[in-house]
Amino acid sequence: MDRQRAFGLALVLVSACAFGSGALFAKPVYATGVGWVTLSTWRFALGAALAWAWLLLVPGRRAALATIDRRGIAIAVGLGVLYTGNSGTYYAGLESVPVSLAALIVYVYPAIVAVLTFRFGRRLEGTRAWLALGLALLGVALAVGGIDPSAVPPAAGILLISASPVIYALWIVLVARLSGERREGVGHEAGGGADAAAVGAIMLTATAATYGVISMVTGSPVAPDRIPAGAWFGLIGIGVISTFVAVQGFYAGARRIGAAQAALVSTIEPIYTVALAALLLGERLQPVQLVGGVMIIGGVLLAQARASADMPSLRLADE
Repeated sequence: MDRQRAFGLALVLVSACAFGSGALFAKPVYATGVGWVTLSTWRFALGAALAWAWLLLVPGRRAALATIDRRGIAIAVGLGVLYTGNSGTYYAGLESVPVSLAALIVYVYPAIVAVLTFRFGRRLEGTRAWLALGLALLGVALAVGGIDPSAVPPAAGILLISASPVIYALWIVLVARLSGERREGVGHEAGGGADAAAVGAIMLTATAATYGVISMVTGSPVAPDRIPAGAWFGLIGIGVISTFVAVQGFYAGARRIGAAQAALVSTIEPIYTVALAALLLGERLQPVQLVGGVMIIGGVLLAQARASADMPSLRLADE
């Protein structure tokens, strides 16, 4: 397998696990009385601060910031605002929806990405890739079917969680295009693709600013002295791991392997989340969920077995 592609796969896998940890960090925070707006404001403030530190501490990354034109900055800001919709619906729904169910519902998004890339990006190539996607989505369906019917959460929570993958799929395709992906392949835009660290810092800052406005409008408490001591571990964890590491990792990985493939590889996330939810929160896994998990992992492996043979070498600048 090409080294750049292998590195891209590793980045997406790390990103998936980092994203998947978010719900596990959030539940203890909610238990202290902190709401989703306060959590999200701190989450992206921390993520943005780390992103700028990561960018400014290395001369090469600082130089990359100057290569982004006004249009690129405007798009990055728009993507940051759009990400508010994805994260807001997910974490608002998570207040009433179990971690396991939420993690599985959002995994209809690889199918949405695959459809969108027919028109706007790099399609999944070959029969095996589509079989892999179908296998992974069937696994998600089985995993959702294993949820105890007596524990069905409120409809509003389900609707919020269901809206998240739609917004997220659009965000993924737009991020891939900003990084240089086109229908003919992955590569830099004319004049050079946007550096992952620079664009990530701008996007996270825009998301943090949007949540800052939302917190002021809603009157949500965000001052440090109004945050319960027991909430800080979760807030820091979700800001560092599930925001900075997750967003930077996905962006850098997607520019190497394409949005559709990155979304497919990310189907490992619900298994990671559901397994940890069972271990840490006592949310039990049913046998049908385990079967679904095996199918999801099988779909990822099937797709990569084909992709490693078919994908051309990618020459991209160092991050």
